[in-house]
Amino acid sequence: MSVERGGGGDPVRTLALLWSTQPSAGRPGSTGRPARGRPPRLTLAQIRLAAVAVADRDGLAAMSMARVAEEVGVGTMSLYTYVPGRAELVELMVDSVLSERNLPGPDDVRPAGWRARIGLYAERTRAMYLRHPWLREVSTVRPPLGPGLLAQQEYLLAALADTGLPARRRVAAADAIVTFVDAAAGRQAESDQAERATGQSTDDWWSERNSFWEDHFDVERYPAMTRTWEADGFVGTTEAMLDAYEFGLRLLLDGIERTIGASQR
Repeated sequence: MSVERGGGGDPVRTLALLWSTQPSAGRPGSTGRPARGRPPRLTLAQIRLAAVAVADRDGLAAMSMARVAEEVGVGTMSLYTYVPGRAELVELMVDSVLSERNLPGPDDVRPAGWRARIGLYAERTRAMYLRHPWLREVSTVRPPLGPGLLAQQEYLLAALADTGLPARRRVAAADAIVTFVDAAAGRQAESDQAERATGQSTDDWWSERNSFWEDHFDVERYPAMTRTWEADGFVGTTEAMLDAYEFGLRLLLDGIERTIGASQR
């Protein structure tokens, strides 16, 4: 799987698009306002939704300016008057699906307690990856600085605000949560996408290779694996992924909770 680097678009124009409801023609110095006297044929929301639909259906590699233009019913060159290029469009797509989680804002009702709030974040993020498996193919080391990302950061830091942890530790805890949930959810999304692409489940893929255990696996070379197998430690792929996600998240939150307790003593 190739990973597409995020943050590759023109920064000024990308930020204008991320924070506007309707872009003007894609020209240098655009502020994101529609051209005077000429109502836009398309909205930025329509373009985002069309691009996401193409990627959901056919994968991120298939998402091109030409495919999106076809999806919304305009010529390819017309689409460039709304969005400067593919790099900027990918950033808009990522921020759009981040916003889909609809994380509670400062004035909204939230679950009681920081663990429950993090649990809500984790479940909505996992669901997001399963809806949009292509998201795992975009590196967010340099993320789109749009409403979706900022809503995430605001929610997580607010959830951890009453823990008593120092500010730097709250940031580190939030980053650890994002890193774990993204990785676990992305792995499940990749498995689901492989099943759709091949028509074969991961469990069936393993079943086709059952001869490996008889013909190639050496129990003396791998004694820990052998003992784990004999103790029924291995389960089907889907169950194993869910176990890893739930158990891993619980361990992470337990660790944060112990750190909170230590800081209060």
